[in-house]
Amino acid sequence: MEHSYPSCELPMRLPQPPGDEAPTIKYVLTPGGPHQAVPISLYLTSKYIVVGMDEGIIYVFSLDGNFQRKLDGNTNIVFATAVWDDTLISGGTDRSIVVWNLATGERICTMTGHTGTIRSLVFANSKTVISGSRDHDLRIWVLDAWICTFRLEGHNSFIRCLAIHGDTVVSGSNDSICRVWSVSEGRCLKTLIGHSDTVYSVAFDNVRIATGSLDSDVRIWDLASGTCTAIFRGHTSLVTQIQFQGNILVTGGADACIRTWSLDTMTPIHCLAAHEYSVTSLQSNDSYIVSGGCDGRVRIWDLQTGHLVSDVGDRAMNVWHVKTVWKAKLGQGCLVVLAAREGKTLLEINEFQESSVKS
Repeated sequence: MEHSYPSCELPMRLPQPPGDEAPTIKYVLTPGGPHQAVPISLYLTSKYIVVGMDEGIIYVFSLDGNFQRKLDGNTNIVFATAVWDDTLISGGTDRSIVVWNLATGERICTMTGHTGTIRSLVFANSKTVISGSRDHDLRIWVLDAWICTFRLEGHNSFIRCLAIHGDTVVSGSNDSICRVWSVSEGRCLKTLIGHSDTVYSVAFDNVRIATGSLDSDVRIWDLASGTCTAIFRGHTSLVTQIQFQGNILVTGGADACIRTWSLDTMTPIHCLAAHEYSVTSLQSNDSYIVSGGCDGRVRIWDLQTGHLVSDVGDRAMNVWHVKTVWKAKLGQGCLVVLAAREGKTLLEINEFQESSVKS
């Protein structure tokens, strides 16, 4: 049974006064000028910060803020990166996948086969990689053999996004359809039809699939049956960000709003007037939501109450990406921001204690 909830049922929650700001380490990635490079991708692990640029360069930093190396192997825009331990894969408009050793900076291999830009990359395990491309296909690659083992056909347009859990990968496409695939068998298990426009975002927890679309809807799907169990309506534009957080779904859109939804009752919880323009980044844990927007702001929100806890740093000209990683020590984290300030492209690393973001 599908549930649909109109936006008029839920008033927006306006921001509250911010809390304390976190100390920041800043690196200038590009000094500005008429040909300023733009960061396209950001990937964080408990060990590395990986930044892919539109000029084909990849910068690698340690999580404590030390610059490690500059990787030059892709020949154009780096749209996608993924990391497993010390192995990095990168792909973009040159249609190839480059495999790197992050510990040494060595370029191990370049794998080719796609005929269009690579937009998404995910690891299934330490030796298996899945790529999604504008050539409409997914490909499964084995790293120790450096070969493509399966070419997954079925979409009729660009592959926009991928989400993986175990042996199952979910793809979203410009054809408005999501497909569920078996990685080991290289075949389509389910076809999810319901959106009326491009699927821009997908999340997957091995039981449920959540999808966000240019049609402004958020849909919940049952993995086992492939049926749509709920439609969340409230966003008024493209849904760019989507994430499961336990029994809560967190979404962000080009309408500048963040919304949270109960997956127990399939009802809306909060609508946050988060930014003045599109939400470009969204990440959450059990306590907080961290968001970045085209308005140049980075903000931390309380997941349960929806209150604004803190504005992080000064307002920038633009915020492209925000990612967080919680360290092994309870309550300690690292927040990384890619932003434009005074014509420069900056990497900002914010170390914080959980107490420092409480209002």
